[in-house]
Amino acid sequence: MQELATPTPIAPPPLWALAAASYLARYSGNTLRSYTVSLRLLFTWCTDHGLDPLAAKRVHLELFVRYLEQERGCIPSSVAHHLTPVFGYYRFATIDGYLVADPTAMLRRPRVFADTTRQLALDRDELRALLAAARASTASELALVAMMALLGLRVSEATGARVEDLGVVIRGHPTLRIVGKGAKPATIPLPRAVNEMLLAAVGTRTHGPILLRPERGPLPERPWTRRAAALAITRLCRAAGIDKPISPHSLRHTFVTLGLDAGIPLRDMQVAARHSDPRITARYDRGRLDYDTHANHRIAADLLDAAE
Repeated sequence: MQELATPTPIAPPPLWALAAASYLARYSGNTLRSYTVSLRLLFTWCTDHGLDPLAAKRVHLELFVRYLEQERGCIPSSVAHHLTPVFGYYRFATIDGYLVADPTAMLRRPRVFADTTRQLALDRDELRALLAAARASTASELALVAMMALLGLRVSEATGARVEDLGVVIRGHPTLRIVGKGAKPATIPLPRAVNEMLLAAVGTRTHGPILLRPERGPLPERPWTRRAAALAITRLCRAAGIDKPISPHSLRHTFVTLGLDAGIPLRDMQVAARHSDPRITARYDRGRLDYDTHANHRIAADLLDAAE
């Protein structure tokens, strides 16, 4: 009788990998993918230097920051982006008992300053022109623009919205249910015109994504991706005669700034944009006013008018 082979025992994963799995289990979607990439950079750097990630001290992590800056050529905002999950990883490794002390407690984090005056949005006329260009293109592209510029959805929320989540009427208003940032559900009231745009994009379908890219050659209709949405917005802006570098997020920015321009209170716009912190909405408010109310205008006007 043939003897059964003794199974080879599987080595347990190292503690640093268990700590990473425990930390990343908190996240999903784009956040999970982004944090995984950043932690992989850290773990690869540690491996290249013969260092267990859980044995890293602050000095090692300072050298990792220098590696990101000097060898990888990351700009300060990218370094800060990669360090966010690194800080989280070590904080939770300490909480979970893998470490006695958090080595990131005094770690240098690059300072990143947001120039709100460079955040681009469309004015009313430009948005009307963009909507006209989308209307002349396809129903799906018109719905895409409307969902971001007139509802304030993020591009992932717009491309992920489904037909099954349309049609519920609350207090006489048609609504759209979405899953927002951080897996937070939200119910968005739909203005009549926007609801008609979405229904036109859906057609006779009863399930699946609301937005489908049209057939192109041998390619059938298929869901939108973030990249496809960005390329479509660029093309539609060109057709509308808009020469600003507009991205999908610029349309969400447009939603907020046009709402503030219309006199909607900051608190109400925070709720509409689903910002977790009113300071996020306030940045849009400062950005839209910086050029119009900048001190340069008053100083130049006072001096030059007096000199004439």
